[in-house]
Amino acid sequence: MPESSEAARLRADRIKGYTLAALAAACWATGGLTAKWLFTIPSAGTAHWPLPPLGIFIDPIALAGSRAFSAFAILAIVLAFTRRRDLVIELKDVPFLALFGVAGLAMVHFTYFKTISLTNVATAILIQYLAPILVLVVSVLFLKHRLTWTLPVGVALSVSGSALVVGALGGQGLVVSPAGVAWGLLSAVFFAGYSLLGMIAAARYSPWTTLVWGLGFASLFWFAVLGPATVLEVFTNPKTAAVVVFVAIVSTIIPFGAFLTALRYIAPTNATVTSTIEPVLAGFGAFALFGESLTPVQILGGLLVIAAIAVVQLPERQPAAILPPQD
Repeated sequence: MPESSEAARLRADRIKGYTLAALAAACWATGGLTAKWLFTIPSAGTAHWPLPPLGIFIDPIALAGSRAFSAFAILAIVLAFTRRRDLVIELKDVPFLALFGVAGLAMVHFTYFKTISLTNVATAILIQYLAPILVLVVSVLFLKHRLTWTLPVGVALSVSGSALVVGALGGQGLVVSPAGVAWGLLSAVFFAGYSLLGMIAAARYSPWTTLVWGLGFASLFWFAVLGPATVLEVFTNPKTAAVVVFVAIVSTIIPFGAFLTALRYIAPTNATVTSTIEPVLAGFGAFALFGESLTPVQILGGLLVIAAIAVVQLPERQPAAILPPQD
């Protein structure tokens, strides 16, 4: 039988949603690879790199604050000239958008970097990517999403694959401490919260309204935590300012905007599972660009994540889209 117009629309929406979620993950991975290139001190081991390391140092937490402020400023200017209506909100919207900006954007980075400071990058990534489990539990228990076999299987595959990619097999590459695990679990909670708040926002505002106001409130958070001098100091040097602007566009505006838009087409569990392709892309990128080793176990982990994304894309029994897109 020929596919009905409604079925064709839902199928097209799912494709858009998964494509946008994958784009977000690719941009986040690109941001991480860019940071590695920029912050690596030149040495004999970097002689084979396609681009010479610049050796720029920016404190990671200061970078989180300055990139949030830069992204807010850039996006606000662009919207002021192209989509001014997306800057307009009502007073009743302020509490939710402030919550999204602080808990859904700023705290994700703050807790992630705090986890890194107490453990290492592999451990922080592994714990943060427990978020799909939390999103699945909340979606089923509180949002009344129907539990089909594809969701728990997809979540299990994505979490297992991410663990293998970051070297968790047998504890390889992991640094565990009680404080580090606690902060890591908080980062998973805030990442899950970002996905769930984004789903709610998708039913109320355009993705760009959510993002620009969220970044504005995230910037206020960083100004309060770090102080204006720390956030703005990076802009005193043209080279570091260019780095921050690049990161603001490539690993903040584009991916967060894409992820929020994806939540208009697919459920938050599906979008979060798809985003776990980020460490896989980062691992293969580091192998291609920096000559880092890629073990068979890591390749297996990457295949599990890809399998997870394929599984959650199987036909769903509840509507995938939150709302039809609005221009």
